[in-house]
Order: sequence, then structure tokens, then C-alpha cells
Amino acid sequence: MYWEIGYGFIPIVLLMLVASSLRILREYQRGVVFQLGRFWKVKGPGLVLLIPGIQQMVRVDLRTVVMDVPPQDVITRDNVSVKVNAVVYFRVMDPQRAVIQVEDFLMATSQLAQTTLRAILGKHELDQLLAEREKLNLAIQQVLDVQTDAWGIKVANVEIKHVDLNETMVRAIARQAEAERERRAKVIHAEGELQASEKLLQAAQKLAQAPEAMQLRYLQTLTQVAGEKSSTIVFPVPIDLFKPAVDRLMGRPAPGDQG
Repeated sequence: MYWEIGYGFIPIVLLMLVASSLRILREYQRGVVFQLGRFWKVKGPGLVLLIPGIQQMVRVDLRTVVMDVPPQDVITRDNVSVKVNAVVYFRVMDPQRAVIQVEDFLMATSQLAQTTLRAILGKHELDQLLAEREKLNLAIQQVLDVQTDAWGIKVANVEIKHVDLNETMVRAIARQAEAERERRAKVIHAEGELQASEKLLQAAQKLAQAPEAMQLRYLQTLTQVAGEKSSTIVFPVPIDLFKPAVDRLMGRPAPGDQG
């Protein structure tokens, strides 16, 4: 009877061994298989059969990982303290190296991203940090990609999310922006005055070449002033306007007459 019970357990034990040796890997998963502690091969996706007690498998996800880099205290090159956080997009390209070359590739990539963020941004001034994010994103991505290549990881993209300034620095930047706007307004006004003076000079030179035109302009100005609501108008009359008439009365040729 004992023998019959023992034989009855054999199929159950075999089924348990078979069940424990089977692994199912999804399309985005790979299994790094070790045999007696040594690397054997990368298997998957699909059904994977392991030898119980001899082979062990570590699952690796090949999908893109979106990792949030916590806010970092960064001191820029112009000695401004800011808090910067970012997001890193990466994926495992070589499951073997991701498991063997580093203990925890997720933690290692996170720590490396934090130190690289501080190192790269610390080399730039605040204005560059605010205005040249695309350039800084690319610089951080390239540095991370080179350093994580030994772990079989490809860093696809890095995006700086927020740059937080303290209230004192925000007020200083606002004052700087206001001063810059005032400077531009003054420059534009000065340029307008310069252009106006140049046009007035050209007009004066043309009027000086034609005294008749000067007389017409003088009469037009009188007409405009007379149309305004004024009680008394005192208007100086240039003697040059009467010079042609005086010359004719005196029998002298007026400017512009043919001799």
C-alpha cells in the first residue's frame, strides 16, 4: 500500500517540476538565463523552459522607461541658485549587460541623471538656462547616453520640465526686463528723432533752392494758423520773402530772372 501511495505522488511531483520550469515572456520582455551561476543566453519572448535548480532567469523589460528626475539644487555659472527637475526617456537595448554590468540599472540611471543634470546646468548662466532649453536637453542626453552605453541602455531623450527661482530672483528678472523695455523704447524714440531731423534738413535744403516754394509754404502756414481759434497771432515775416519784389522796384534783376 505504501508503494502504491509513493507511485501516486510521482506524477504529481513531475507535474510540479514541469510547472516550475516553465516561464512565459511577453513580447516586450526578455529573460537573461544563468546556468549554475554563469550567464547562458538571453531567451524570449514566448515559452521558456528552465532546468529546475540549475537554471535561473531574470526578466528584463524592453519598453521605454519614463523616469522623473526629482528637483535638483543647481548653482549656475553666474552664481544663481535654482531648482530644476527633468524627465528622462530610455530603454534597455542589451538585456545581458543591463543585468550583469550594473546591480540595478533603474536606480543607477536615476542617480546618473541627477548628477549629470547638476553638472551640465552648472556650466551655463541663468539666461541660457531659461532661453536655450533645447540645447541643454541635447547636451544632457548625449552625456547620459555615452555613460549608460556600458549598461546596454539607450537614452532617447531628456526634457527639462521646470526651473524654479526664488522670489527675490524673480523680482530682479522683472526689473531687468522692464529696464530692457525702457532702453528699447528710448532707442526707438531716438532713431525716430534722427530720421525726422534728416527729413527736415532735406526739406530745408530744397526750400532754400527755390524761394518761391518757400513763399508758398509760408502762406500755407499762415492759412493753417488763421484757421485755429486764436484771438491774436503774432507771426514774424522773413525779409527774404520781400527781397524779389524790392529788387524789381529798384530795377535790379531778381534771383532767377534771365539776364
